[in-house]
Amino acid sequence: MRHSPPSWTTEDMPSLRGRLAVVTGATSGIGYVTARELARAGAEVVVTGRDAGRARRAAEDMAGEVPGARVRPDLLDLADLASVTGFVHRVEHGGRPVDLLVNNAGVMGIRHRATTKDGFELTVGTNHLGHFALTGRLLPQLLAAPAPRVVTVSAAISRSAIAELSDLEGTRKYRPLNAYAKSKLANVLFALELQRRADAAGVALTSVAVHPGFSATGLQRHATRPVRALARLLPGHFVGQSVASAALPTLYAATAQDVVPGGFYGPTGRFETRGTPGPVDLPAPAADAALAARLWRTSESLTHVRYRWPEAVP
Repeated sequence: MRHSPPSWTTEDMPSLRGRLAVVTGATSGIGYVTARELARAGAEVVVTGRDAGRARRAAEDMAGEVPGARVRPDLLDLADLASVTGFVHRVEHGGRPVDLLVNNAGVMGIRHRATTKDGFELTVGTNHLGHFALTGRLLPQLLAAPAPRVVTVSAAISRSAIAELSDLEGTRKYRPLNAYAKSKLANVLFALELQRRADAAGVALTSVAVHPGFSATGLQRHATRPVRALARLLPGHFVGQSVASAALPTLYAATAQDVVPGGFYGPTGRFETRGTPGPVDLPAPAADAALAARLWRTSESLTHVRYRWPEAVP
């Protein structure tokens, strides 16, 4: 039986002065809180969003909430691989290592099958393939940092029966919740396989996955009416939590010194819907290294992004 960890809050975050962090989907919700609190701890934070105006306003709001915060907005649309490439080029031009990458952005509940700019199913294309491409293209900047960390935000639904990777892009049968569950399982498999490959290459990169528990955020805006009604009801009355609390697992995974490479972190309260962040059980399929390797190869084939390690990785 897993013991509850001691209480952990943003007050326990170490100083991040001198560190550069990139947070995807940082214009609202968990991503906004994550970027703001990293900045409060002293990091320089790149606040990304798929709308340049919203990214700029989010950075301005953070600067207003955290005097002296070093935050800068940048455009990044994970549903467009050209946007990913353009963003990475701007990071490269800055000439600084990236100490922390938080793969937070996501979409869910897209009612009818839609596609990204590159023709991928929109949910999997944004939540998994976009982050796969971003992390791969940022790998040189990450490996230039002394102790780089990649945190990929999944969801508790990654443990559900509908979280399986057959028909990855929903070409045979598309269901909104299934597409979301697939993408969230893919997030965990990606995080673990990234750690395996970093270990094989002998580099000091830490890759972990997190799930935030339950909190009603902008992520549900495309969902069906019953799902949106439930999302509004739960936080105030039953099992949910504030967005600030939902960001704690991400912040813990991004900064805590006792984080284990290849781990999975989330709220440790009842049903993992809320509570102190700490280690939680992985989805059962995450133990399948062969499945993770197949997903990696598929992701390389679809995005045309290959990770370049200091030494070759099979």
